[in-house]
Amino acid sequence: MADPLSVLLLARLSRGSLNSCPQVQFFQRWENLDRFIPNRSAMDFDFAHYMLTQRGKGKENQSVVRSQSKEAYLKLLAETFNMNRSRILAFKNKPPTPVKLIPDEFYSSVHQSKPSKPLRRIPQTPERTLDAPDIIDDFCLNLMDWGSSNVLALALQNTVYLWDASNGSASELVTVDDENGPVTSVSWAADGQYIAIGLNSSDVQLWDSTANRLLRTLRGGHQSRVGSLDWKNHILTTGGMDGQIINNDVRVHSHIVATLRGHRQEVCGLKWSTSGQQLASGGNDNLLYIWDRSMASMHSRSQWLHRLEDHTAAVKALAWCPFQRNLLASGGGGSDCCIKFWNTHTGACLNSVDTGSQVCALLWNKNERELLSSHGFMQNQMTLWMYPSMVKIAELTGHTSRVLFMAQSPDGRTVATAAGDETLKFWNAFGTPEVKKAAPKAEHPGPFPHIRRIR
Repeated sequence: MADPLSVLLLARLSRGSLNSCPQVQFFQRWENLDRFIPNRSAMDFDFAHYMLTQRGKGKENQSVVRSQSKEAYLKLLAETFNMNRSRILAFKNKPPTPVKLIPDEFYSSVHQSKPSKPLRRIPQTPERTLDAPDIIDDFCLNLMDWGSSNVLALALQNTVYLWDASNGSASELVTVDDENGPVTSVSWAADGQYIAIGLNSSDVQLWDSTANRLLRTLRGGHQSRVGSLDWKNHILTTGGMDGQIINNDVRVHSHIVATLRGHRQEVCGLKWSTSGQQLASGGNDNLLYIWDRSMASMHSRSQWLHRLEDHTAAVKALAWCPFQRNLLASGGGGSDCCIKFWNTHTGACLNSVDTGSQVCALLWNKNERELLSSHGFMQNQMTLWMYPSMVKIAELTGHTSRVLFMAQSPDGRTVATAAGDETLKFWNAFGTPEVKKAAPKAEHPGPFPHIRRIR
């Protein structure tokens, strides 16, 4: 009788001769290309071959008498190939548990120290509504401004009214005669005491609001109505229907110190930057100009810094960003409907957003990165945008005509809007600004801080 181990070796050699080398090479060559078996190197091909070819034969031939050598061979084969296993295919073990470089306690402490800011509720109705009878429905005029003394100025035909927001009282500042009227623009100086009034006759009047007294009248600059005004310290800049922009020094007798020529039609919007270095002007000729203070001259014919032609309608809405220097927002009229953002250093257009309706005015939130726009045809709404994503936060409706004029309270919370529907509305659009906690005061070191105290 042959030795069982010899029989096993002979069986493995004979099976190796049947499995030709090209077949082994085939498995090795395509091992990494089999997408259905994750780990071929961990498989036992000998055990698989036995399970497919020999295991079933024992069950089918239970009555066949096996020789002693056959029984010894099968027993040794089962012990060698670990026949008690139930799986043929083998997969990799589970990946090790990832090591947390930062413990969970750190994240919990961060979230506790910096709680998420709750969303601000924006009222959809105005806080107050006042009548504004006979207000002029003209896109190119600027008939409302809110001064630093918390007094709102509104021009209605030939009369300028003052509304004190602190107590709700209204008073009449001036009524001009028909020869000079109507009033076409108003603008408060930075101190909130003096106010400039542009007239249809091309004159500009300067008034002391506290004394109700006319200080002086600026004449000889423009040839037609003055529809836009803005202050930079003691310089009053005026824009007229004649397309001219004039810098007036209100301290001196010869007040005209510079004339800026570029617009071919009426100047609808004027805004000085917060630094006072650049002036933005928009016109009914669809043009937007950026002027630099250092380049302004009475005799220069081409002193603008940038001449921007991207808008396709009149440009009246202008707003300098309070938290990013040299960022200007501008809005186009009915056939343009776009809000554009400009880098005024380079003149590059950073973004353009189609609002779907005429852009009449723009205001930045002083406390958050938000922009409020007022619109005309067709919805006559105000839209609050998140900057820079320009996602709509809210839409405020209530006017039945285009919202031509907007002004912001000195604390930045309330926005006043005036429209062609002869109403004046006040909105809590920007919310109450957060009050910053005062830093704790350090203890006084005493008269001799360098001497150690004995307790």
